[in-house]
Amino acid sequence: MSSYYNPKHLPNFGNIAEGNPELSEKFFAYYRAVFEEGALSTREKALIALAVSHTVQCPYCIDAYSKDCLQKGADLEQMTEAIHVATAIRGGASLIHGLQMLDHVNQLGM
Repeated sequence: MSSYYNPKHLPNFGNIAEGNPELSEKFFAYYRAVFEEGALSTREKALIALAVSHTVQCPYCIDAYSKDCLQKGADLEQMTEAIHVATAIRGGASLIHGLQMLDHVNQLGM
């Protein structure tokens, strides 16, 4: 294996139940419920998941939700735009913390 990320793990995600079947079933029941059609379509939820996957930098999720988005009818332009939304939020969150730095510098009188 040439990297820490092993793509063969993704299809075996359910095996995580081996350590605690009861908690695993509760998690997977919740997970399934979250991604059901609701106020948001399953396609919209897949696009959100793809964007979040990039924000939390999970290669397994990126693979899974890239495929899921395509299967649910999203196209490359929509997927790319979702990633840019995540990038803008992530960048803005970093920049807003710059105000904390400014306050601190101003308090130090520099």
